[in-house]
Amino acid sequence: MSARTWLRAGLAFLAVAQFAVGGWALFFPRSFFDIPWVGMRMPYNAHLMMDYGAMSLATSVVLGVSVFIVRQSMTRTALAVYLVFAAPHLAIHIRLLHHLTPGERVPLLTALTAAVVIPLILLPLTSRLEKA
Repeated sequence: MSARTWLRAGLAFLAVAQFAVGGWALFFPRSFFDIPWVGMRMPYNAHLMMDYGAMSLATSVVLGVSVFIVRQSMTRTALAVYLVFAAPHLAIHIRLLHHLTPGERVPLLTALTAAVVIPLILLPLTSRLEKA
């Protein structure tokens, strides 16, 4: 597969994931919060959940546009936007693991680590794209 194909597939995956998570958190914040590794046994905050959902939806737009405008500047920007969120998000949750059972930690760390690794793998592929 070409770099463009890998980038499109990776960006589409990230966009769809962000869209799904964002929509869930924005429109069904209580349900989203009730996932053990989201709420982490802390007090519910509807405002925070809906803000997170809106931010995730906004991120999905940038990632989604980059699926169709596969240019170096666009894909790098989309991946950078995503990483600026995903890397600190992973670090924050690592600091808060004590709120979770060992069985809850595994899916959380798997998903959040993948959220950082995927764009880090895709970023070098952008050097093979035309500049715009």
